[in-house]
Amino acid sequence: MSDLDELTGLFDSELAKASNAPQLEELRIRYLGRKGLVTALFRDLGNLSSEEKPIRGAELNRLKSYVQDALAQRLNAFESAKSSIPTLDLSLPGRRPVIGRRHPLAQVEDRVKSIFRSMGFVVETGPEIETTHYNFTALNTPEWHPARDEADTFYLDSEHLLRTETSPVQIRVLERGKLPVRMIAPGRVFRKDKPDPSHFPIFHQVEGLYVDRGVTFADLKGTLLAFYRSLFGEDTQIRFRPHHFPFTEPSAEVDVTCFLCHGQGCRVCKNNGWLEMGGSGMVDPNVLEGVGIDSEIWTGFAFGLGIERIAMLWYGVDDIRYFYENDLRFLEQF
Repeated sequence: MSDLDELTGLFDSELAKASNAPQLEELRIRYLGRKGLVTALFRDLGNLSSEEKPIRGAELNRLKSYVQDALAQRLNAFESAKSSIPTLDLSLPGRRPVIGRRHPLAQVEDRVKSIFRSMGFVVETGPEIETTHYNFTALNTPEWHPARDEADTFYLDSEHLLRTETSPVQIRVLERGKLPVRMIAPGRVFRKDKPDPSHFPIFHQVEGLYVDRGVTFADLKGTLLAFYRSLFGEDTQIRFRPHHFPFTEPSAEVDVTCFLCHGQGCRVCKNNGWLEMGGSGMVDPNVLEGVGIDSEIWTGFAFGLGIERIAMLWYGVDDIRYFYENDLRFLEQF
């Protein structure tokens, strides 16, 4: 049986070198697998005489049991050692957890809403899928107006579309008949703009409305001046440029002094000292009469501003598309 002693010694030496469970499995296959060393010896029993076969078979069974027991004991030792390793090393230095943050557009919108809330405005919302009545007709935009063209608007059918502005929310609020009204309507809007550094088919607006007795253009100017000073700094000035919007009369574009150069001229304001921020004006009497409000008693003003516009100026971003590409290298800066 000297060959079995040699095989046992070889197994013991190889078992001593095994340092993990995968190596034990390789050792089991080497000795007890279909082509293993011990298995091959069992196949040779057929070549022995009837007297030798029982003796040899008993020795081989003892060797097989020895190998199986040794492998099992070693595997149990590995498992016990593994379970004794502490799962938490209190000596390691702490690691700062990764904390998410608000999208830069959401941060700007939150700031805008906070300022207007402090001025007594309430936040209203409305559906993104609108009817042509609320999006155009009720806002004094006739059927022939270019704003209703299919080249500019995402129509779902002849009566429904993706809203082109949040002004329809103003009509829905006025229809409630609860006056006075002082509200803003932030939200996503959609237009068929070809993506470029300053245009995108999806963007965010904040429309504002104030309707009460005796509201004048001076109230509009005071409100916007207070808002932009809260947003950009107390030395901010505003100016109005005549314009035309179907739902306001008179209408004006609103500019503010550049918050970077304070009106002296720089790259951001294209060296003219002013930044264009949005439209405004007194609510057209036709809009008020359309929702059953007597325009002889009630007057109001409306305004609109773009969240992306403010964010691009505030953060120095020169391409609106960056806000929608979900690139963490960009978003983690805010």
